[in-house]
Amino acid sequence: MSKVFKSGVLAVISAFLLLLAAACGQDASNGNDNDDASSDNDITIGLSVADLTLERWQHDRDIFVDKAEELGAEVLVQSADGEDEKQLSQIQNMLSQGIDVLVIIANNSDALSPVVNQAKEENIPVVAYDRLINNAEIDAYVSFDNERVGEMQAEYLVEQVPAGKYFLLGGAPTDNNAQMFRDGQMNILAPLIENGDIEVVGDQWVEGWSAETAMSIVENALTANENDIDVIVATNDSTAGGAVQALAAQNLAGEVAISGQDADLAAVQRIAEGKQSMTVYKPIQDIAAKNAEVAVQLANGEDTEAEDTVNNGTVDVPFIKLEPIKVSQDNLVDTVIADGFHSFEDVYENVPEDERPEKPE
Repeated sequence: MSKVFKSGVLAVISAFLLLLAAACGQDASNGNDNDDASSDNDITIGLSVADLTLERWQHDRDIFVDKAEELGAEVLVQSADGEDEKQLSQIQNMLSQGIDVLVIIANNSDALSPVVNQAKEENIPVVAYDRLINNAEIDAYVSFDNERVGEMQAEYLVEQVPAGKYFLLGGAPTDNNAQMFRDGQMNILAPLIENGDIEVVGDQWVEGWSAETAMSIVENALTANENDIDVIVATNDSTAGGAVQALAAQNLAGEVAISGQDADLAAVQRIAEGKQSMTVYKPIQDIAAKNAEVAVQLANGEDTEAEDTVNNGTVDVPFIKLEPIKVSQDNLVDTVIADGFHSFEDVYENVPEDERPEKPE
């Protein structure tokens, strides 16, 4: 064999080996590093929901999944059924399945640092959906202005009853948002309490946002105050529903001003009937779609745009803040019905036809 031929063969073999090495190197980089080479169709989102037995989160899940799929991502959804340990275990399972980004609706804002830390060790971005996760390094927090929600609740109640006896019915003490709602409420109520216009006749928090627990609390409050309560500052619609049940047993439904939040169907029906005074509508379409968009951006290694930050005890978290809407009998048609969140027929199901507002076309 000639030296020229031998050199040609060696050159071909060398070129082949270089190409093979380059290909192997490229394959090795396609793990969970969320580099720019990954396409939307490769994204798997893990969505951990605190409790899908609540109507609010069912809406969020459906819209989130639809938006994520529209963006080319697959979503794994699990519900913790209101149990801290179950949520931790489910998230660990999601991480073992090779998800690209983790989105968490926290059951307990203070209990998730172990799995968030695990996600960060695996270079998986973490988004806190609606409820801030404390004492952990998360990448984004997408929620409504929760302090403003509390202010809206108190503003409406004060407009209706500027002076009187108020009972404060807080949310779940394990939910960071519950404290933010209370902070907002007190921004409005504190000056009136200090000058004596408002007398606080009770203040209790409701474990798990449970309607049954709220009903029991309000039953006891009515007994202790001989039914002399003018306002119940209920922090969401579930607790408001329990309070209305307690009031109805004393023939006081509609006689006591009561707030809420989430615009659940049962709550807007109570508003239409005059049994609940108001709710705060947080357009679920907006928050669910935005969380899906942020999740896909982070999975693709892109930056998210946030004008605000909130400190969670560990880092200043980029806070993508959305605006809530105050809802009462006066604007049911123009808000939850106009948005298609609930139908006209469903909202006014328990209201005689001759007492309903004009149905929109």
